[in-house]
Amino acid sequence: MARAAWDPGRLSRRSRLHALMRLVRIEHTLFSLPFAYAGAVLACPRCLGPREAALIALAVLGLRTAAMAYNNIADLDIDRLNPRTRSRPLVAGAVGLRDAWALVAAGSLLYYASAALLNRYALLLSPLLWLAAITYPHAKRLHWLPHLHLGLVLGSVVFGGAVAAYGGRARGAWDLLHHVPWLYVAAVTLWVAGFDTYYAIMDMEFDRSMGLGSIPARLGPRGALWASRLMHAASAVLMLASVPAYGLGPAAAAGLAAAALLLAYQHLLLARRGLEAVPRAFNTNLALGLAAGLGVLADRLLALAGL
Repeated sequence: MARAAWDPGRLSRRSRLHALMRLVRIEHTLFSLPFAYAGAVLACPRCLGPREAALIALAVLGLRTAAMAYNNIADLDIDRLNPRTRSRPLVAGAVGLRDAWALVAAGSLLYYASAALLNRYALLLSPLLWLAAITYPHAKRLHWLPHLHLGLVLGSVVFGGAVAAYGGRARGAWDLLHHVPWLYVAAVTLWVAGFDTYYAIMDMEFDRSMGLGSIPARLGPRGALWASRLMHAASAVLMLASVPAYGLGPAAAAGLAAAALLLAYQHLLLARRGLEAVPRAFNTNLALGLAAGLGVLADRLLALAGL
C-alpha cells in the first residue's frame, strides 16, 4: 500500500486560539454529541428536556476536552519522534504543558459538575467514563488493541447519554442497565475501532520500531484492513438491527442505512487507492456520525410529536 503522512491534528495556523482548538480537536465534541443524545432518546425519549440536553452537551464538552488534552500530554514523547505528528500544537510549542494540564483540569471539572447536576447515577458512574477516556493513550503501550479502547470511549458516550436521561427515573441499577441501548453502544464502538484500525496503518512501521501495540503492527496492512472490514460489517449489522430492536421508524432507518452504506464506501476507497484514500475515507465518518446519530434523535423526536 502507498505511504501516507496525513494528520488531522496538525497545526495549520499560528494563532493561540487555533492551537488550543487543535489541541483538544473541538470538532470531536460536535462529532460525539449526537451519540449522547441518541443514547438519551433511546433510553427515555420523554426524559430529554432542555435542561438535560444542555447538561449533556457540557458533560461531553468537558470530557472530550480533558481527554484530548491529556492524550497530547501522554503522547508528547512519541509525537516528537513520529514525523507524521511533529506539527501538533504541543510538539510545535504553540501550546505549553501548563496550558494543556489546565485544560485537563477545567474539562474534568466541567464534566463532573455536569454529571452531578444530572442525576445520582450519572455522578456515580461518571468516573468510569472518565477513566476510559483518560487511559486511552496508554493502551498502545500495554496491548495491540487500542482501537477497541478508543471505540469504547465513544460507545461510552451513548451509554452516558442513556444514564443522563433515564438515571433520574431508574428504580435501581438493573432497571437503569436494562434501558441502555446496548446494540447501539456496540455498533458505535465497532465503527470507531474499525476506522481507527485502518488509520493506524500509516504508523505501522513507527509503532513497530517503538514497540507500540496496534492491529497493523501485529497483523500487517492486509490483516489490519480485514480486521477493519470485519468490525465495520458487524457495526453495520448492529446498526440495522437497532431499528426493529428499539422500534425505530423511517428517519432512523434511513440514517442508519446511510451509515452502513458509508462504511462500505470507505472500504471501496481503500481497496481501490490504498493509503492515499485514508484522508477521504476517514473524513466520511463525520457524515456517517451525523446520519447515525441525528437519524435516531430525529426519529424519536418525531415520534414524540406524533408525526
